[in-house]
Amino acid sequence: MKPVLLGAIAFLLGSIPTGMLVAGAKGIDLRGRGSGNIGATNVLRTTGKGAALLTLLGDGIKGALAVLIARHFGAGVFYEGMIGVCAVLGHNYSVFLKFRGGKGVATSIGVLSIYSPQTGAITIIIWLMTVLITRYSSLGALVSFGILPFSAFFIDATGKLPVYLLLTLMIFVRHRENILRLIAGAEQKIGGRL
Repeated sequence: MKPVLLGAIAFLLGSIPTGMLVAGAKGIDLRGRGSGNIGATNVLRTTGKGAALLTLLGDGIKGALAVLIARHFGAGVFYEGMIGVCAVLGHNYSVFLKFRGGKGVATSIGVLSIYSPQTGAITIIIWLMTVLITRYSSLGALVSFGILPFSAFFIDATGKLPVYLLLTLMIFVRHRENILRLIAGAEQKIGGRL
């Protein structure tokens, strides 16, 4: 019962719509601006760099806290990761937004930062390099999380692999429209016009 209860708490924690709260404090409703997404990229485009950074940190903290709470209550290594996955699901399908939400990148990185700091660091580096080279935030997420299960296989306990696979799967599912736009050459670059 403990993992189920902790998973429910993590889902509620992940459901807190950081981007909506940050942009809302500036009088901006993200659902009707830019891409309509509640993540840091849309906050950057519609509200500015400071608000985007707050959103990025807030969304990351949700994932990190979920794993820390699970660890505090002795959930065990596997369940720590699964409880982190619950936080990402909460972010993606927020109970406060009628089960709509973000794409889970920052929250997933927050989970990795505690669950497996080395793997998290590699994922962040690959994401940053891809974004800096291409200026596509979505491509950065797809490349870094696409590589995640492979990088983790070599540097982490294989028992954690199901968690990495789930995080990767969720990133790809939430970015399916971005994938189509990338293929069509219609994806919005960071810094581009809305």
